[in-house]
Amino acid sequence: MTMRIQATPPRGPDRLQSGQRTPQARSGGWLRLFQGIWPVTRAGALRDALAGFQLAAMNIPQALGYTKIAGMPVVTGFYTLLLPLLAFAVFGSSRYLVVAADSATAAILAGKLEGMAPVASARYVALASTVALLTAGFLLLARVLKLGFLADFLSQTVLIGFLTGVGFQVGIAVLGEMVGLEVHSNRTVGQLIGVIRGLPQIHLPTVLISAVVLTSVFAFSRFAPKVPGPLIAVAGAIAASAAWNFAGHGITIVGPVVGGLPHLGLPDVRWKEAAPLLGVSGSCFVMIVAQSAATARFYAGRHHQHLDESADLVGLSAANAAAALSGTFVVDGSPTQTAMVESSGGQSQLAQVATAMTVVFVLLFLTKPLQYLPRCVLGAIVFFIAVRLIDVRGLREIRRESPGEYALAVFTAAVVVLVGVEQGILLAMVLSLLRVVRHSYRPHTGVFVVSQGDAWQLVPAVPGAVTEPGLVIYRFGAALFYANASLFAEEARGLVGPAPSGVRWLVVDAEAITNVDYTAARMVQQLQKELVHGGVVLVLARVPLSLKADLDRHLLTEVIGPARFFDRLHDALAAFAELKDRPAQTASGSQSVSGGTSL
Repeated sequence: MTMRIQATPPRGPDRLQSGQRTPQARSGGWLRLFQGIWPVTRAGALRDALAGFQLAAMNIPQALGYTKIAGMPVVTGFYTLLLPLLAFAVFGSSRYLVVAADSATAAILAGKLEGMAPVASARYVALASTVALLTAGFLLLARVLKLGFLADFLSQTVLIGFLTGVGFQVGIAVLGEMVGLEVHSNRTVGQLIGVIRGLPQIHLPTVLISAVVLTSVFAFSRFAPKVPGPLIAVAGAIAASAAWNFAGHGITIVGPVVGGLPHLGLPDVRWKEAAPLLGVSGSCFVMIVAQSAATARFYAGRHHQHLDESADLVGLSAANAAAALSGTFVVDGSPTQTAMVESSGGQSQLAQVATAMTVVFVLLFLTKPLQYLPRCVLGAIVFFIAVRLIDVRGLREIRRESPGEYALAVFTAAVVVLVGVEQGILLAMVLSLLRVVRHSYRPHTGVFVVSQGDAWQLVPAVPGAVTEPGLVIYRFGAALFYANASLFAEEARGLVGPAPSGVRWLVVDAEAITNVDYTAARMVQQLQKELVHGGVVLVLARVPLSLKADLDRHLLTEVIGPARFFDRLHDALAAFAELKDRPAQTASGSQSVSGGTSL
């Protein structure tokens, strides 16, 4: 889930300075344990324990809401706050990241499984646990292959659009439950139409309870954010339901909830049944890596702590494996829950361990009252979560700063709502990658000219643009490869063609051209031949070492001529100044500058 958090100075005696490693991190090795806990002090342990109890109070009602989104039995929400939290505390490195159920991955899961088994059935639970196990495998593979960088390929723009779409999709999905209607469609549009058509048959007591809970939760969030509003609403609804027999008045309740600790074991699913789940597991993997990495990086930077992203991948894998073995669904690094534990004063994974211990107590002694919980209350809490996912402020900022990216975000949200969550996350990643390709395919280019005050300025690389009579300094703002080589050649031809005074030198500012591939090298070679035929000298300035190595390998250094490479643009300008008063010569002439070097 997406949150906006204003930075504050780091606090607390147990924080690590930037670059400082825990004793475990310094010991080396592929697997480092308890990085998010050590060092431990008595005062720090007490502080983190209190923060963990507060996190449990705020998070348990939300976890129950996530089970509704995922289509899982209510008790499995508790399981996401048990072994997965402990697993990440052992294997992860982030001291703040809370790895538990999350609305985005829950929605991705439900989008696939709803058509494969009845919601909340034993078969559905087995499939959901299998998705968690496969996701754990993807995360571990990412650690082995060092694929943590994949998190960088899901842009903030499309992530905001995706989560906004999830917010609309999840919010609409629970409207029927909030007003006491049965809606049978699995599609968001169909669910909305079903609610609208059924308005005359809504159950007024259910609507009233939903409204009271929703108003209370929003009020606590707005005016007393540190008070566990959802917990108060759930506890009040359970007490009222038990006292006034809500079930006898037609209000649907959760019913008996099996207590006790989860039974451990692998999900009972054959491989041929698991194979269709690889796609949804991949989608969950992408979301987990992107969201967890972004959250962990934010808090590590904010508190000047060392972050081992490879260890976090192992921790996330272990957390999802623990979820699978305990019969629950995928877990993710949650920004909202991480913000909760920080606001409660927690400064290490001991807070999450305390949360898990609190959940153990609830599972052993407090599940019986949950049978009186009205389902519309869960629906209202889910609706509250969904509204918080819709990042109107973020969309507004994107629209103000980049209308093109705003269109991408809105399009991503629309796909999630109209097509599906799994398709939405795949589209989000594809669009993010296409943005990277687009920036390389159509890079910033221009011609350097001298403006008023003798300041250098970059103007569009259009025919007729010159740096000075006879000279063009052309800047190309990306690596040169097969997709953009034609743009480079086309603009270069246009610049040397129609200049009124006739261009004698084309100087390429190669500072941003970090490398050149085979296709682009062949195109540059052809361009060089055309320039020589037209009497134009091709010169390269500010050539990076990586590009120089590529030019040597493709024999372009020999074709262009070693003497036509300059370390600085000023050196190229000085060399041209020695020639500008002499008669124009062909590129194959013997004119020399810079100590007799052939140009």
